[in-house]
Amino acid sequence: MSKNLLSAAAIACVLSVTAPLASAANGPAGTGPNPFTDCGIGAALFKDTDWAAVTSNVTWDLGTTAVTSATMSPETCSARKMEAAQFILDSYENLAEETAKGQGENLSAMLDIFGCQQSQKNDVIMTVRADMAKIVGIESYSQQSNIDKASDYYNAVNQATGSCSA
Repeated sequence: MSKNLLSAAAIACVLSVTAPLASAANGPAGTGPNPFTDCGIGAALFKDTDWAAVTSNVTWDLGTTAVTSATMSPETCSARKMEAAQFILDSYENLAEETAKGQGENLSAMLDIFGCQQSQKNDVIMTVRADMAKIVGIESYSQQSNIDKASDYYNAVNQATGSCSA
């Protein structure tokens, strides 16, 4: 019971602190993405179920990643980024293998979702390969959950695809 009460208090605290932050950079307060339903891993996993997205984001890291995305870079809460995150989560094992090889159908499809042109794909793949080699080399990597691995992969791809646009 006290664990549930503590979780509810944490959610309320995060919501009260972050609610004013959920505004677009150039718009009036409240016009940006909702960090708990539109951003973070919760939004990627539960697109059509707001309560599940909120629960996931708060459980994941008290919502700090989702809030940071919404306030610092609201464009990361776009449907394209959410589609990419879901695709990576759903096909992580294939993507990891294809990234190691430097080619593959899933890898190409993911880069299409990120809006990469054919001329950009090789550079992006090389960058992601180098980043993932470092991540996979960390001793604790094999003990990570699939969500953690997919999240690390998403972050590497998202950084590498900065010059790509849909």
